[in-house]
Amino acid sequence: MTIPTLVDVLQSRAAERGTKVAFADLAGDDTIDHTVTFAHLDAIARATATGIQERAPAGERVLLLFPPGIEFIGAFMGCLYAGAVAVPSYPPLPSRLDRGAAARLATIVDDSEPALILTTTSLEERTRTLFDTQAPPILVPDMLDISRADDWSRPGIDADSTAFLQYTSGTTGPPKGVVISHANVLHNLELINSVLQITDDDIGVNWLPPYHDMGLIGGVLQPIVRGTSVTMMSPVSFLQRPIRWLETISRTRATITGGPNFAYDHCVQRITEEQKAGLDLSCWRAAMNGAEPINVSTLNAFTSAFGECGFSPNAWSPCYGMAEATVFVCGGPRKGKPLSHTFGGIVLDHGYAVEDSDAVSHKRTLVSSGSVDTSLRVEIVHPDAGTICQTGEIGEIWVSGGSIGKGYWNNEELTDRDLRAKIDGAGSFFRTGDAGFIHDGDLYVVGRLKDKLELEDGRILYPQDVEASVEASDPVLRRNGVAVIAVDGNVIVLAEVERQAIGKVDTAVVIDTIRHSVRIEHDLDITDVTLLKPGAIPRTSSGKMQRYLCRELYRFSTFEPIGSSKS
Repeated sequence: MTIPTLVDVLQSRAAERGTKVAFADLAGDDTIDHTVTFAHLDAIARATATGIQERAPAGERVLLLFPPGIEFIGAFMGCLYAGAVAVPSYPPLPSRLDRGAAARLATIVDDSEPALILTTTSLEERTRTLFDTQAPPILVPDMLDISRADDWSRPGIDADSTAFLQYTSGTTGPPKGVVISHANVLHNLELINSVLQITDDDIGVNWLPPYHDMGLIGGVLQPIVRGTSVTMMSPVSFLQRPIRWLETISRTRATITGGPNFAYDHCVQRITEEQKAGLDLSCWRAAMNGAEPINVSTLNAFTSAFGECGFSPNAWSPCYGMAEATVFVCGGPRKGKPLSHTFGGIVLDHGYAVEDSDAVSHKRTLVSSGSVDTSLRVEIVHPDAGTICQTGEIGEIWVSGGSIGKGYWNNEELTDRDLRAKIDGAGSFFRTGDAGFIHDGDLYVVGRLKDKLELEDGRILYPQDVEASVEASDPVLRRNGVAVIAVDGNVIVLAEVERQAIGKVDTAVVIDTIRHSVRIEHDLDITDVTLLKPGAIPRTSSGKMQRYLCRELYRFSTFEPIGSSKS
């Protein structure tokens, strides 16, 4: 029998395996600070729902402002138990600490217009400062007696009911609220479980922020649906000491965990040989990487660095997805298929994928994002004509199926344009905005259409390829610290310099080296190279580069360069 809602799922887990630990919070000293069983999580959700139902009608939006961890999970599930629409977001931080997160939160508050806010005692006063006038009522779930669980009344919800608003990461524009139903989530999690072959015995570790798709769906809701156990880590603790992630995998014998490209690069760059001692990563069977596109150099470097610790290259599970598809479109273990293929770079630049041969120059290696043979329909489409591309032709990735969200919150025009597109006048597809192609049944992502660089000779380049060349041109440039953007028809390179190199290198020489490398590898002349301090390039909560914001900051001369030279 199909379980219709996430409420039914957690109640079922509480009945079947109530004493099993569902989540454990990792404390700062690497000990387990707090655990919750499936039965106790159900009780917390019911008690929280009772408090919500007394303060807001069913169907209203409820803003969740919590640090990552069990408190957030209980509050999120409490919203669903109340029949409310959960709106998860980063908790408010002093603007001087994270201006990007503050701006994102302000956008979410203005767009969702919550009727109620759930937060912690420590964040209550700061939360009130988000509002120019009177704030909505604020509820602190920890102040509720757990006995209130017995007063809970089940709401009138079904599979089609909206569970939460999932705001997009904001890589190409301000965050948009995707309306996700219970059916969307359960369809997507069934797909993930099928692809990854997840069992009750799997163990997870999640450091990803639970306010967005990869951390919320993969790190919180998937374990509830499948009944697995997960150790929760703070994203800040991972960023400060990435060894904690790998130590937790080793200690808990975790089998499934992951992150975007930068997480694996961060481990390679920051974890010392001394810290590796004692690590045993042989338990890790599914290492998810959800970047777009995925860098083969990242996979190779991590495998080389941690192979001695038992990490197997067979564990790599590249995947592709986005908020509008709940999270997952395709991916998973390669099962004997190669992780990557090498294609002719010049041919790619002209819109076609041709496998490497001796006659092909400027080769480019791309990582497969997984098989398109899933319960979702994936097509490569001419974005202007709405017709399917020929085999091997690069076009926009369009997706249709049960995981696609119901629409954008309060934006019917954008919903019709991007979530109800038609191929040859039929169907209902989500236009991802990503360019890619299908080769041998696998999806390959080449970049964002909005970020593409259209050259006068008819070629189309994608920033990631040029950024890789820039990064490799000089060791003083930070890994994952380069952004290539187009501003008013000009190609601009923004490159962060390693902290220890600032004031010690000849910036003019570095700039010339960058220009020469890009000219040789891509036959491209750069208009301006701007060197920046570490952390200057804006990123999303999951570490993805915000190129649209880079363009705005550059256009209005907001960056503070340590070196710049326009041609």
